[in-house]
Amino acid sequence: MMSQDKPPLDPHPLSEYVAWAGNRNREPLLGVLKEKLPKDPGNVLELASGSGMHINFFAPHFEHLHFHPSDKDQAVFDNIKKLTIDHKNDNIADPAHLDLTNPETWFNAGKPHSFDAIFCINIFQVAPISIADGMMKCASHLLSDGGFLLIYGPFQVEGAFTTDSNKEFHETLSSAGVSEWGLKDVADLKKAAENHGLELKEQIDMPANNFSLIFGAK
Repeated sequence: MMSQDKPPLDPHPLSEYVAWAGNRNREPLLGVLKEKLPKDPGNVLELASGSGMHINFFAPHFEHLHFHPSDKDQAVFDNIKKLTIDHKNDNIADPAHLDLTNPETWFNAGKPHSFDAIFCINIFQVAPISIADGMMKCASHLLSDGGFLLIYGPFQVEGAFTTDSNKEFHETLSSAGVSEWGLKDVADLKKAAENHGLELKEQIDMPANNFSLIFGAK
């Protein structure tokens, strides 16, 4: 069993730190998805699936939905497949190569407008805000009518930290010396969304001072 102690910061998708963070947030996220995901059969895409821990945790709770993992790093695909087999999840597709900076990969996971929901978990604190434009444009191409994009993680709001702990987390990330590490601002995601026909529909407060941001068509 994994220790409950917080491991050293390490954003690699297969690290102990990412596993620790994922185990901490998966139950609250499942609660949001149970409220928001469609009750009829459909397709759900995860962006930046990483180890596959989240999609394999969620999928058994929605047997009527077909889940599609994706990542720009094909080195994680074997781990995603292994988890899918270990959990006996038959409603998860093979992982697809999808790089938000490369539009040529955006339809590897499915056809245009074929997803009822897209979700992305804990990516922006270690990714450049510039990928927000690609994410919103990709989502606008892939979401079906009435579909939504859910982005989960810690964020600044209108240039301010909502808690002291989020400010400390930002400072810890920034101290690593990697230019793109740090808490991004919800305002920048909203701006990127508006450029591609989407808007922020809901901003849901989550445990550990995180947010679930739900975007949909204007």
